[in-house]
Amino acid sequence: MHKITLKSLLIVALAIGLFCIQNATAQKKNNARSSETYGNVWNAGIGIGYFGYIQNSTPVLHANYEFDVANSFTLAPFASFYSYSVDFYHYNPPYSRNYGYRQTVLPIGVKGSYYFDDLLNLNEKWDLYAGASLGFAIISTKWETNYPGDKNAYTGAKSIYLDLHLGSEYHFNNRLGAFLDLSTGVSTIGLAIYPKR
Repeated sequence: MHKITLKSLLIVALAIGLFCIQNATAQKKNNARSSETYGNVWNAGIGIGYFGYIQNSTPVLHANYEFDVANSFTLAPFASFYSYSVDFYHYNPPYSRNYGYRQTVLPIGVKGSYYFDDLLNLNEKWDLYAGASLGFAIISTKWETNYPGDKNAYTGAKSIYLDLHLGSEYHFNNRLGAFLDLSTGVSTIGLAIYPKR
């Protein structure tokens, strides 16, 4: 039978103690992470809109205010702005030539986002989310003054706004972050500002 020495007991006690401390620290980090909030943040960005009805990409300005509504889920009322021109050939002698119009669009609505940080056990500096935006667009269309055709025939932007998102955010500190938001209609890069964190 092996003799149990004081030295052996101290090594076992030290190993158990270190294990307990490490476990408690990991648990504390997990609890802190699961209680993280993602709201109370202003997001402002610039981006590219590539709507199917515009025929080409166009610059977009976007801003929203995000607030928490449930664990890992936020809502963000938003407003965006973009403007673009379209030229097309109108065949109607003697007025056959290229004509154009400028459309200015202001989408307004709400973006819902679910954060995967807890699920993926991400570093606290990073957030990863997926979401959807739903709203309506205020549209202003200005035609060339001498256009002789139907001014309702070529309007591009739709009044219902629907967009799906996948995004990531990096926190520089507890007041400022940067985000990249890829989506089905408008992809933006910008700054996240936390006024009260």
